[in-house]
Amino acid sequence: MQKLTVAGRLIITALIIGAIYFGFRMFGGQEALKKLAPETQTETNTSTSGTDNASNPAESSNSATDSQSSSSASDVGQKPIFEYTPPGPVAGKLKGVVELGASGFNSFIIRIDADKNWKQERAEFGNSLVMENMASDDDIRAGLKKYIGGMLDYGVSGRDIHFVVSSGAVKAEGTQKIINVLKSLKYFVNTVTPEKEGQLGLKSVQPNKFADNSFVTDIGSGNTKISWKEGGKISAIETYGAKYFQNNVSDDVVAKEVEAKAKQIPSDKRNLCFIIGGVPFELAKKVRNGKERYTVLDAPSAYKLDNAKSKAGLNIYKSIAETTGCKQFVFDWDANFTIGFLLDLP
Repeated sequence: MQKLTVAGRLIITALIIGAIYFGFRMFGGQEALKKLAPETQTETNTSTSGTDNASNPAESSNSATDSQSSSSASDVGQKPIFEYTPPGPVAGKLKGVVELGASGFNSFIIRIDADKNWKQERAEFGNSLVMENMASDDDIRAGLKKYIGGMLDYGVSGRDIHFVVSSGAVKAEGTQKIINVLKSLKYFVNTVTPEKEGQLGLKSVQPNKFADNSFVTDIGSGNTKISWKEGGKISAIETYGAKYFQNNVSDDVVAKEVEAKAKQIPSDKRNLCFIIGGVPFELAKKVRNGKERYTVLDAPSAYKLDNAKSKAGLNIYKSIAETTGCKQFVFDWDANFTIGFLLDLP
């Protein structure tokens, strides 16, 4: 080796290294390396949400919250899925209605055809202090003019704008202020009884194909309406609303009253409940999937609420669920009794 030049030594060294390399591969060198390498576990997430959440901390946080909510709901049973697409209007006409409720003024614009198929075009919600008798004439006039102007701008004819006072709001001392203001604006005010409001709520929310096995619950601030259809007739009964706590009525008293009323629902109508109203709206917001029209509520025990009105409404919901044994309460994001009023018009 000493007589070899530097170049010769390099060539010989390269040949030896090459021989070792090929021999190592031939006799299972790769498997040996795998055995010597430390074990690793790789999980592949095929969901795109993993990537999105990693790049957006806020979304990741929301996802974690949703996951906890789902886990909480699963403790009381798996939610059934409700799949239904209502028929939409063919052409149709725009009609508007303003609900003068115990907790606020709400306005709705729908497109309705000759067959009473309808679609909500616009909804606007507002708060008031009518039930507490703290809304002034000016407050009411300003709120009503705002809704009227918005409907006219949207394309609703003045003759197709209607005003309905809910049966809960009728009981409030300040309701007469609303009626007087509307009369001063040359509008007629429609009032409804609790029974009529329950019937109108059913007309808006219960699809005909489910009339044989379902009932309807409308939990309002002033009262709750429970209704069902039997033999072509709509039966509707009234019980406490979600603001019962303002009258110093206990949860137990309300629960017993609601239980007694819910027992009147025929047993064959208890498989499914379509539910609407302010508190169900709050409950549905917590579990809504995207922009779905229908949201299946979680069981009452899955909700943790902190304000008095929501807790009171949850007590009513719980009493109805336990009394009827109904496992599927479906909230409709578009329906309410005032739309039933529009559907009831000739």
